[in-house]
Amino acid sequence: MQGSKPAAITAHVTELEMTSPPKQSLPVPVNIHTAILRVSDIPLPYYRFLYLRVGKRWNWAERLRMNDEDLAAVLHDRRTTLTVLYVNGAPAGFFELQQRDGDVIDLTHFGLMEHALGLGLGKWFLLQTLFAAWAMDPRKVTVTTNSLDHPRALQLYQQFGFSPGRDAGGDRSTFERRRAAHLRQEALNGPLRQVSGVASKRKGPFSSSKR
Repeated sequence: MQGSKPAAITAHVTELEMTSPPKQSLPVPVNIHTAILRVSDIPLPYYRFLYLRVGKRWNWAERLRMNDEDLAAVLHDRRTTLTVLYVNGAPAGFFELQQRDGDVIDLTHFGLMEHALGLGLGKWFLLQTLFAAWAMDPRKVTVTTNSLDHPRALQLYQQFGFSPGRDAGGDRSTFERRRAAHLRQEALNGPLRQVSGVASKRKGPFSSSKR
């Protein structure tokens, strides 16, 4: 009907926090070349490509509605770090971290593109994400998930050391305003050692320096 608003999507929101680094160690996925590269001042069209390719299946829309000025203000803020996963030379996923309140790191976005599913990357990439967050020496790391996420997202976050902080119902816009992070892949394997010719350390999966 013309002029009518689309129906709100209801989601159950769970806030999680982690107060110590992960203790897991996972093997590097085999038979593929991977690289995890931090992007400084990411071009907005490239970010929108990543966001759409990762988030389309999970109803990500918040960042697609933002104009260039508002999106750049978030992405190019010194408190935001964005890191891209490449598989066999092509982008395959990304994660985004934001520093809050000085010593809290929030995992705002996380996920894999569809072509990267089933390769043993899910758990491995999440572990590299957490190593990156803890390399920033926070007091705690936070993440928000909801009932629209992968069915095993909450279970996997808890497996890596997150504990529920708060659970609340809400529509999709409420969830997006909280910049919820999403686990968007099959739960599979992984930590980083050598990635497509780029040597990386267990607690610092970046091959480029901080801004």
